[in-house]
Amino acid sequence: MKKTLIATLLLGMFASPAFAADAIKIAITGPFSGGSAPMGTSMRDGAKLAIAEINAAGGISIAGKKKKIEIIERDDEGKNERGALIGQELASMDDLSGVIGTVNTGVVVAGDKHLQEKGITKIITPAAGSASMNQWSKAGVKDLSIFRFAADDSIQSAMVVEDAINRKFTKVAILYDATNYGVSGHDDLVDQIKKQGNKLAVVASEKFNIGDKDMTAQLLSAKAGGAQAILIWGIGPEMAAVSNGMAKLGMKIPLIGGWTLSMSNYIDNAGKNGNGTLMPQTFIEESITPRAKSFIEGYHKAYNVTRIPSPVSAAQGYDAVYIFAAAVKQAQSEDTHKIKSALEDLREPVKGVIATWKHPFSKWDPANELTHEAFRRADVVMGKIQDGHVVFANEDDRQRLIKNASK
Repeated sequence: MKKTLIATLLLGMFASPAFAADAIKIAITGPFSGGSAPMGTSMRDGAKLAIAEINAAGGISIAGKKKKIEIIERDDEGKNERGALIGQELASMDDLSGVIGTVNTGVVVAGDKHLQEKGITKIITPAAGSASMNQWSKAGVKDLSIFRFAADDSIQSAMVVEDAINRKFTKVAILYDATNYGVSGHDDLVDQIKKQGNKLAVVASEKFNIGDKDMTAQLLSAKAGGAQAILIWGIGPEMAAVSNGMAKLGMKIPLIGGWTLSMSNYIDNAGKNGNGTLMPQTFIEESITPRAKSFIEGYHKAYNVTRIPSPVSAAQGYDAVYIFAAAVKQAQSEDTHKIKSALEDLREPVKGVIATWKHPFSKWDPANELTHEAFRRADVVMGKIQDGHVVFANEDDRQRLIKNASK
């Protein structure tokens, strides 16, 4: 009955732009079209699922009155210039309580400055590029309204390098796309190799462009250098071209990279050539806990799918909404500035599908970006592609998450 009600409410969200004049207005932004769409739509739909549940329960109580959440959707198409325009538009809205979303690092950098200027609270998810947050620490911003709910690239790159070292590899190639995300990911990998004792020699460092379908030149460079594994940072479709190119060249070496390798447009385009690909994950589409089971079944039913296009994005969008809602409730206000203050000091744990979040953020310190970062290394596992699905690469990770959920 609950899932049927939520599905009905979701249909209403698509059909109607608002619930009431005094609703809590939240913008959800991301690439709902283009190459990054699996991440953007999954994040949006996970967020909508959470909002439908909250609204089905009557909304959020503020000063004794229940207020429902109204969604303002904006498709940035994964384009920096669109992100800038959307940022300007949202910053001009006096009654906007906050923003959730954004996938591409370049879009974050282009648009978030407008939100920060007006002090509008935003939870970035699932963008993981380092520049999304370190732009503020580098600028020495004293009071920041931007938070992030994603495993940033420094966590992911550390795990990727660690995995390669643990497999006793000594030579790797780094392939990365020409976006802000790809370039910063490359830099993070190089930095992590140094931090972890220079146990890996980078025998080739090759860039590719969005839309490239032939990676022969990059792969031949890696092969000539004797690479034992390829470390990769990119968005999705182009990385499938890398896997397919490796198969054509008979390169039977592991592909290890950022979380975006779990996207449906990588898995589907790579097919059997994607088997064994490894990547850090904050959520794996497996019913290991009652909460995860309920979320996965609810998503499948609401959107009529049998596989979430980007499970990480969907789960992060879902949990981010519940964290934001908890801040609204604690602040007892839809005012974005008061919500920001509440986010920095959430007093009650928030039970999400990824974890139970206890004080995920704290007061901004420009010398410590972690103050506005929710995820730590312990919240991230290594995933592996197996026959069209992402599964746990390590049984220990599965058991750890099951144990954590029972606490």
